[in-house]
Amino acid sequence: MDNSEGGTGDRPQIRDVAAAAGVSYQTVSRVLNNSPRVRPETRRLVLDAMDRLRYRPNRAAQTLGSGRANAVTVITANTTLYGYAAVLQGVEEAGRQLGLAVGVRVVESEAAADVRQAVDHLSDPSSGSVVVVAFDPAGAAVVRALPPGVPVVAATEAGGLPDVSRPMLFLDERQAAAEATRHLLGLGHRTVHHVAIPSEARASARQSGWREALSGVGAEIPPVVAAGWDVASAYRAVRELVADPAVTAILCGNDDTALAVRRALYEAGRDVPGDVSIVGFDDVPGAAFWTPALTTVRMDFLGLGRACVNRLVDAPVTEPEVPHLVIRESTAAP
Repeated sequence: MDNSEGGTGDRPQIRDVAAAAGVSYQTVSRVLNNSPRVRPETRRLVLDAMDRLRYRPNRAAQTLGSGRANAVTVITANTTLYGYAAVLQGVEEAGRQLGLAVGVRVVESEAAADVRQAVDHLSDPSSGSVVVVAFDPAGAAVVRALPPGVPVVAATEAGGLPDVSRPMLFLDERQAAAEATRHLLGLGHRTVHHVAIPSEARASARQSGWREALSGVGAEIPPVVAAGWDVASAYRAVRELVADPAVTAILCGNDDTALAVRRALYEAGRDVPGDVSIVGFDDVPGAAFWTPALTTVRMDFLGLGRACVNRLVDAPVTEPEVPHLVIRESTAAP
C-alpha cells in the first residue's frame, strides 16, 4: 500500500510526540499549525515532548505548521467518478480533523500546457502541500512535473509510478483482480473476459491481476476489451463481446463498466448470471441493490484519501481496508 521514497525510519513521528505529551495526535498537529485552539499549557507540553524526542517534522509538516499554508491542495483529473470522489472525500475528512483547509484543482489532460497550469503555482510556499490523485495519465504527469520542493503524496494504482521518487500510497487492486478471476474460474468458467478502464500503465494493475490468474491455471487469455471512463463508451465497446455465446464470464474494470455490460447483455437476450457472470470493481454505493446484486471488488478509496493526508503530516496512518471480493448475485456456475 505504501511505495514511499525517503521513509521515516526510526525517527520520532507525531504519534510518538502525542504519547510523550499525553495528548492526541490531532493536538500535536494543531500545535504544528499554530492553531489558536490549543491551550498554552498544552502547547508547552507538546513542545517539550518534541524537544525531548528531538522530533523534526517532515517537509510537509513544516510547511503546514509554518502558519503560511495550513492547506492541502488536491490535484485530480476527475471529481465525479467514484474512486476519485471517494479519495477527495477522505482527504477532506482528514484535513478537517487536522484543522487544514482543503482545495481542489482539476488538471484537464496530460497535455504539457494543462499540466503546467496545474503545477505552476505550487512552488510558492503559501500553496501548502499536495495530494495528487494519479489514477490516470494526467495525474501521473502532474506528479512527474511537480517542483522538487513541494511536499506531496500521490494516490496511485497498485505498485505506484516506477519512474517517480515521491511518496505514493495505493490499494492492492492487482491481487483483488486475481481473486475475482479465480472466483469465476472456481465456479467452472473455462476463461474470463476482461473489459478494461483507462490506465496510466500499458496494462493496469487490475488487468495484470486478471492475466496472472488465468495464466496460473493455464486458461485461455482472451483479448482485452478497452472501454472509456464513461458508461456510454463502455456500452459501445462491449456490444460485440456480449453477443458471443462462448463468453460466459466477464471481469469489468469498474462498476460503471459492469452497468454497461449488464445493459448490453439484457439487449442481447442473455441472462445474468444464468448465461453470463459479471464481476465489477470498486463496490459503489448501490451495487448491492442492482438486479441481480453485483458481485464486485470493494476498494477503500475513502481510507486511501485519509491516509494520504496523514502521511503528509506524519500523523498515524490507518491502513485502508484491503481490497476484497464481495460475492452477491451476479456470478454463478455456467
